Amino acid sequence: MTNRFSSSLLEKAVTEINRLPGIGSRTALRLALHLLRQDEGRVEALADSLVQMRQGVHYCQTCHNICDAERCEICSNPTRDSHLVCVVEDVQDVMAIENTMQYRGLYHVLGGVISPMDGIGPGDLQIESLVERVRRGGVEEVILALSPTMEGDTTNFYIFRKLEETGVKVTVIARGIAQNDELQYTDEVTLGRALAGRVPFVS
Repeated sequence: MTNRFSSSLLEKAVTEINRLPGIGSRTALRLALHLLRQDEGRVEALADSLVQMRQGVHYCQTCHNICDAERCEICSNPTRDSHLVCVVEDVQDVMAIENTMQYRGLYHVLGGVISPMDGIGPGDLQIESLVERVRRGGVEEVILALSPTMEGDTTNFYIFRKLEETGVKVTVIARGIAQNDELQYTDEVTLGRALAGRVPFVS
């Protein structure tokens, strides 16, 4: 059913909100009407925070995590174990692992996984920067912590082959996580145990 808008400004707002992932047209209309009922200052604060986020958030030059400076707080923290690098798909996975409070190493965010069906190849991901990072020295173990899906396994294998020549130890998180589960939706206890029980990667 198509909504008939009495205001072109409302229609424009609904259209933009509707572009957000997981937001249908009815939810977009409900959110727009909710914002319309709020104090103007609150709506301006929301709009300003979104603009500031878009303009001010950067990607860490080392691990590609999101941050407010050139390097993220994790990479800049001298108490973290720089010999360990945990490879994840996106920033939400970093947050999920950090919530376990069981990992004190560094990260490397790929920005996705290899998925030919979606037109995503190795060159679209931060894989070469990972290889270069290992080649520079100091990294003793690379932990592959991608979701246990077909795409995740394909990416694991590709990275393993790229890192073989470096001699670095490559491990993969234990399969306490069900096949096809997304890492970011796994509970902290299961995820923490999977990290602690990581095993050598076998091609």
